[in-house]
Amino acid sequence: MSRFEIKMPKLGESITEGTIVSWSVQVGDVIKEDDVLFEVNTAKVSAEIPSPVAGKIVEILFQEGDTVAVGTVVAVVDMGGDDEVSESPAGTAESTKVAAADNVASDASAAARELPEAQAAKSEDERWYSPVVLQLAREARILQEELDKIPGTGYQGRLSKKDIKRYIIRKQNGGAGVAVAKPDVTPAPKVSAAAAPKPVSAASPVQSTSASVASRPSSATATSSAEGIEVKEMDRVRRMIADHMVMSKHTSPHVTTLVEVDMTKLVKWREKNKEAFLKREGVKLTYMPAITEATAKALVAYPQVNVSVEGYNILFKKHINVGIAVSQNDGNLIVPVVRDADRLNLSGLAIAIDGLAAKARVNKLTPDDIAGGTFTITNFGTFKSLFGTPIINQPQVAILGVGVIEKKPAVMETPEGDVIAIRHKMYLSLSYDHRVVDGSLGGNFLYFIKNYLENWNE
Repeated sequence: MSRFEIKMPKLGESITEGTIVSWSVQVGDVIKEDDVLFEVNTAKVSAEIPSPVAGKIVEILFQEGDTVAVGTVVAVVDMGGDDEVSESPAGTAESTKVAAADNVASDASAAARELPEAQAAKSEDERWYSPVVLQLAREARILQEELDKIPGTGYQGRLSKKDIKRYIIRKQNGGAGVAVAKPDVTPAPKVSAAAAPKPVSAASPVQSTSASVASRPSSATATSSAEGIEVKEMDRVRRMIADHMVMSKHTSPHVTTLVEVDMTKLVKWREKNKEAFLKREGVKLTYMPAITEATAKALVAYPQVNVSVEGYNILFKKHINVGIAVSQNDGNLIVPVVRDADRLNLSGLAIAIDGLAAKARVNKLTPDDIAGGTFTITNFGTFKSLFGTPIINQPQVAILGVGVIEKKPAVMETPEGDVIAIRHKMYLSLSYDHRVVDGSLGGNFLYFIKNYLENWNE
């Protein structure tokens, strides 16, 4: 029998693990190449993972809700196509797992006596809980302290869905040594803030941290005991974004520099050419391709900004892959990547950006679309904001913020003397990692972009 191992893919340069949201197949299913096997969620993207081979599913090694390290085998496919051959090993593996689970679950009292001996995590931020585990804990009104003491059998001792379900069953049966949740007669305690992640290097695994699940109602939306306050739990993607942003602030000492850019030449050029461009290329001509072109050329001129940090080593990237932050319909943010942006002309950049943005808004990005970014641009101007101080998208070392373009009175130098004129002005803000980018480098990099845009040559 020819067996093929399906492994957890790496869905981004800094991603070290993914949470299995749902399986589209079961053991025994016959699949074709490119059939969807499962959906996985990371801090950057939700993606459906297709099968690279055709055959029969003989093993599924992880359940929905499990968080799995990149490169770990999650399923096994028999490519021989012989139903009878593959059935025996799969059946044996599955029945062994079921029998083991039944043996543990059946001896409720014995298992319950073991609970007090369970060692709690050393600290809250050293133990990670999957969204499914947290949801089950909330529904059972299990406090954070109690949750930390439940032994886990998952990857690196993590608490799995199976572990928490067993514990809840024992608790409901009044098993000895199992703490029983307090009755609902007292007001629910306040929701504690999430524990902040420890500082980690860009190359280290990003460990998510869980918020306290102390006595929250089981529904996603709940009314607090304090009148006039409504509590809504973050969705899965928002939690991952929050963890990633906190990690970035702990990892990189952020500095932000701003410049004001006179966009008048570019604005006039766009007004003159946008209709012909749309007819010729089939996409609208926005300012983002020009800003991306200027940024890519600045990264060529200042390669020290196109790097990442690993401990005390600086990793210089050979490719200039510019990520463009896109706001999705659900309010979350994702960063698709324009690869080798320095090799594309303005039309190529416009087509690439338009295509990626369209896919992002309907959640159709592939893992390749968001992987390998070396620099990021975020456009505050979309929301009419003047400027912002963006957070670096790890493991990158800088991010460019783009403000709204406004008409402003400005002093202009002419052969006849200074005059006041109406100009189109925009703020650019550059947040950078002060470990490797100092004020001189950051300032020169930003001035290069400003000068390129102000002297736009069509």
